[in-house]
Amino acid sequence: MIQSMTGYGKATVNFEGKKIHIEIKSLNSKALDLSIRIAPLYREKEMEIRNLISQSLERGKVDFSLWVEKEVSEAATPINAALMNNYYEQFKAIAESTEIPMPTDLFATLLRMPDVLTKVDVQELSDEEWNVVRTAVSEAIGQLVEFRKQEGIALAKKFNEKIDNIEALMKAIEPYENERVTKIRERITDALEKTLNVDYDKNRLEQELIYYIEKLDINEEKQRLSNHLNYFRETMNDGHGQGKKLGFIAQEMGREINTTGSKSNHAEMQNIVVRMKDELEQIKEQVLNVM
Repeated sequence: MIQSMTGYGKATVNFEGKKIHIEIKSLNSKALDLSIRIAPLYREKEMEIRNLISQSLERGKVDFSLWVEKEVSEAATPINAALMNNYYEQFKAIAESTEIPMPTDLFATLLRMPDVLTKVDVQELSDEEWNVVRTAVSEAIGQLVEFRKQEGIALAKKFNEKIDNIEALMKAIEPYENERVTKIRERITDALEKTLNVDYDKNRLEQELIYYIEKLDINEEKQRLSNHLNYFRETMNDGHGQGKKLGFIAQEMGREINTTGSKSNHAEMQNIVVRMKDELEQIKEQVLNVM
């Protein structure tokens, strides 16, 4: 069954006071166009993440984001109490030796001293944490794939409807084919008898009519179009990754419909061909979304 290239997946996991968010979304593209944004702690795992994504998503413009939301208590910059106390003792000693009074806003002054509020945030990614995050990444990718499958079911339903419509329109042309032959015969004989007012060889006329009608015959086009319609259905049910192939088949269908239109020489037949082209155009638009 076909899959759409449009999809969305997300996962959230908690680990030691951190809430880790993963989000992945995709749109249609001719190839796999992958854009990744990762929190600094996990950048060493970027290639592994890319491999996980490329193994599951063959095509599409894919945006992947991984960010961390920390608890308020952990996110706050810690105060270096030992260093702050050291500064206080230095202020006190200087004030006693120089008889300079202590600052009235001593606490604020101490907080502005170098490194009192410097946050030392040196972290290493543990195997335990990465295993948790990796599982969440796989979960988000799995959600996107499932989303694509559901979209693919909707696309397949639409394609089948359009294929059925084209088949019905193709059959609707048949009554006008015989009518067209009769009208062509009448138009030519009337032109010879009434307008030109000449005698003519009826056997020769029949031969010319047969030649003319053969030029307008669309049986081969109908047969080839029918084959393309069946092949389109078969391709939809043939595994996945058929987007490009379905596009090529749609192009061939368009050629047969165009040739049928050029050979119609009948107003009602040409109207039906226009409706067939409209159905095919809708197929071509949606094929661009197929992986």
